[in-house]
Amino acid sequence: MGKHIIEEASRCLQCKKPLCSKGCPISTPISEVIKLLLDGKTYEAGELLFNNNPLSVVCSLICPHENFCEGHCILGKKSSPIQVSDIENYISRYYLEHMPLKKQTHSNNGKKIAIVGSGPAGITVAFILASNGFDVTIFESEDKIGGVLQYGIPDFRLPKNLLVQLKKMLERLGVKIRPNMVIGPIITLEDLLRDGYKAIFIGTGVWSPKPLRIKGETLGNVHYAINYLKNPNVYSLGRRVIVIGAGNVAMDVARTARRKGAEEVTVIYRRGEENMSATKYEYEYAKIDGVAFQFYTAPLAIEDDGIRCITTRLEEQDGSVRLVSVEGSEHFREADTVFIAASQAPRDNLSGIEVGKTGLIITNEDGRTTREGVFASGDVVTGAKTVAEAVNLSKRSARAIMDYVATLKE
Repeated sequence: MGKHIIEEASRCLQCKKPLCSKGCPISTPISEVIKLLLDGKTYEAGELLFNNNPLSVVCSLICPHENFCEGHCILGKKSSPIQVSDIENYISRYYLEHMPLKKQTHSNNGKKIAIVGSGPAGITVAFILASNGFDVTIFESEDKIGGVLQYGIPDFRLPKNLLVQLKKMLERLGVKIRPNMVIGPIITLEDLLRDGYKAIFIGTGVWSPKPLRIKGETLGNVHYAINYLKNPNVYSLGRRVIVIGAGNVAMDVARTARRKGAEEVTVIYRRGEENMSATKYEYEYAKIDGVAFQFYTAPLAIEDDGIRCITTRLEEQDGSVRLVSVEGSEHFREADTVFIAASQAPRDNLSGIEVGKTGLIITNEDGRTTREGVFASGDVVTGAKTVAEAVNLSKRSARAIMDYVATLKE
């Protein structure tokens, strides 16, 4: 075990009411896990983490820990918080290498459940239901499982070999995976119910980029951020890149572009640094990677050799602060490639369930949709959120599915 992990774990105060757990969307029992680790019970610590969060090893790497567990650590008030992320990653990786996982004989054996989408939500529900004996089939539109974990997060943030491990674990539990299978256009929800699936879970995420609707958006030098992250190697970026938007996806695109050879990468954002939706850490890492930022800059039109912008500022009007354009401040920024990172929405593939105005699936607090036997959670319900938040909601959906199936007549 690395010295760093021991030292960090030994700093834990074992608070009676641990704020770190309260700050975690999944209420990870951090102090209990650390105590088990220090007592030489690393396997038991890993088991506790996995049972609470099947994607613990993923969350240890990509969660905004500064907002969750580490941001609530009481030690952070006067010094530095415990690096929970490093401890969790060490334990989770150890557990994945040693856990004996296989399908158990169970009263739920033979009861089929369909999971549409294998992102964080789908993987979480698959682990829980398969561990409880259900016959689970995952329908994934791409060739590999993981959803946003596979196709939306760069390798330098999340090594993809972890997803290979998770896939093998699912298969050891008897989960069947159908890759390159889109549910909706050809195979429908009705077809799944016809073929004996007791319930359907939808966790298809948000994969449709939101356009800016400005002139030049269809030009050949313009790309949508979420599409770029799927396979950056097929894009020719040139020397200068501009990224429009300031969320975590924009940071991932900017940092990836730098790694793929772009000499100048600039993020432009119509508001200020304090208004960015990207986490502080992702912003700081982007700057370390050489990404430049231009705040209070809004795009007007995209051209073949760059982007026409206007300067913005905050102005108080009628007692409220509004973002306004500065008259006469139009200017041109040269770029070989322009990325649009202005959020995403769900794909419109499924019918037979009610969705809201933005395309997000409407559910109750347990993930029940407006159609009996069909459940959903994750980003396709909430919009783009963290993996930890998707896991938390999906655990509730998995429980609701088991309760629902238990009420069905054989």
